[in-house]
Amino acid sequence: MNLKEQSNTVTSGPERAPHRAMYRAMGLKDNDLNKPFIGVASTWNEATPCNITLHDQAENIKKSIIQNDGTPREFTAISVSDAIAMGHEGMKCSLISREIIVDSVELMMRAHCYDALVGIAGCDKSLPGMMMAMLRLNLPSVFLYGGTIMPGHYQGKDLTIVDVYEAVGAHNLGKISDKELYDIECNACPGAGSCGGQFTANTMACVSEAIGISLPGSSSYPATDPEREKIHKEIGETVMNLLKSGIRPRDIMTKKAFENAARVVAATGGSTNAVLHLPAMANEAGIKFTIEEIEKIFLETPYFVDMKPGGKYVAYDLHKVGGISIVLKMLLDTGYLHGDCLTVTGKTMAENLKNVTFPKNQDVILPIEKPLSSSGGLRILKGNLAPDGAVVKIAGCKKIIHRGPARVFNSEQESFEAIINKQIKSGDVVVIRYEGPKGGPGMREMLSVTAALYGQGLGAECALITDGRFSGGTRGLMAGHVSPEAFVGGPIALIQDGDIIELNGEKGTITVELSDLELKNRKLKWQQKKPNYTSGVLAKYAKLVGSARDGAITNHLSENPKESILV
Repeated sequence: MNLKEQSNTVTSGPERAPHRAMYRAMGLKDNDLNKPFIGVASTWNEATPCNITLHDQAENIKKSIIQNDGTPREFTAISVSDAIAMGHEGMKCSLISREIIVDSVELMMRAHCYDALVGIAGCDKSLPGMMMAMLRLNLPSVFLYGGTIMPGHYQGKDLTIVDVYEAVGAHNLGKISDKELYDIECNACPGAGSCGGQFTANTMACVSEAIGISLPGSSSYPATDPEREKIHKEIGETVMNLLKSGIRPRDIMTKKAFENAARVVAATGGSTNAVLHLPAMANEAGIKFTIEEIEKIFLETPYFVDMKPGGKYVAYDLHKVGGISIVLKMLLDTGYLHGDCLTVTGKTMAENLKNVTFPKNQDVILPIEKPLSSSGGLRILKGNLAPDGAVVKIAGCKKIIHRGPARVFNSEQESFEAIINKQIKSGDVVVIRYEGPKGGPGMREMLSVTAALYGQGLGAECALITDGRFSGGTRGLMAGHVSPEAFVGGPIALIQDGDIIELNGEKGTITVELSDLELKNRKLKWQQKKPNYTSGVLAKYAKLVGSARDGAITNHLSENPKESILV
């Protein structure tokens, strides 16, 4: 087998002397040029603690690749910090960054003819972005999650970044002092790593292990854990073994593997963003994985891992009791998981989990026969307000049915100002529109809004619907991804203050109490808004992006793509 099928293009023959000269300028010798080139891509930057360790982790992996007769070539892609972009125009860049990560990794791998890929990612959109790139390229690949943050501590309680957002709402009401808010701010995030609950980053890390593209046990290690060096060493060995065996991402991330991934999201009460990312990832392999299929999995999968924001524990607590391997083993043993799916180890999921045992004397992972809920933590809602669907995270919700009058806002800023000025009342249904993939553009997350409601004590007394998104840290009866979105004339664009809206998490419905005739008449009067951006990357994205129900993708595939875009 030719292990340099790609890189021979730039290293072999007299005509490639100029190319080799460039590599020699970077210190490569004849021996290095004769080995397979392994791209080591990360989303390292100083924008967020989620990614701050990734360069150091890449250095360890590169050493292992060299020890296993490969030549590593490190490069980086962008990554937006959702927590820092939150609550202002910057959040419109977050979901768009997923597409740019995919595109940039593709361009680097294609331009330089690397033979295989190790992808390391740490923040919300960089995880699915890196896995999407692996599926698009379909070259031997291994994914590594950069790792969760350790929990913060304040007054005997574990803290996450969501506690800081909710403290802002409490401070606004005078429930906590300036000093208390400052202390929470200073203690919530003790160091490097991704946000600590079962928010989007940790949800997608679990997905990476469940779908088979990351090493067993690797998705729960904290970013600063010295034990990670063992994983780094194993990754170098693994990527070279994959190259030799010819196992590629689309051999691993099959339709059945996507079903396994959705099971884990349901079982752990994972982020609503998984409903965007799983269809988007599947699209890169030419696989159709619809929200209806995801919902079916959610409805039949027990929710039995007690993690924030709906539960008690953080990702580090899950790691201490055995990590996601325990969850996968429980799902496998009870018939919920496809055990015959291939993984990056070259073994099946069932073979990887053969010796995993359930930990005793802990209550992070409950017995699957005594779950927190008989169905998963997410629910797809449909009705005359969202004909193409909306998604709500019901994990930890005490109240999953709400009926009340609409309070309509045409942007996140408008709604946040109303909340801070105490204009939202118990029973209201807050409607935030024109924040969808095209309308925002970029489908902003609304953590500042939802956390402020909780901080004011209204989180369980109100509901919220939007064609935008929510952070994985959002809790309460908050329905996002309402489709079709307002910008294209979806029913959410027609709602007026005072209209009665019902969200029913039991029946899976989202309705406005208006007749079809009334909605039709309002639609005749509706006029599309002018785009918020007419140039630049946001305008380009708005022209290309599809519906949230399909993953808000820009690379629309109508049939199975070629085995590899590089060959």
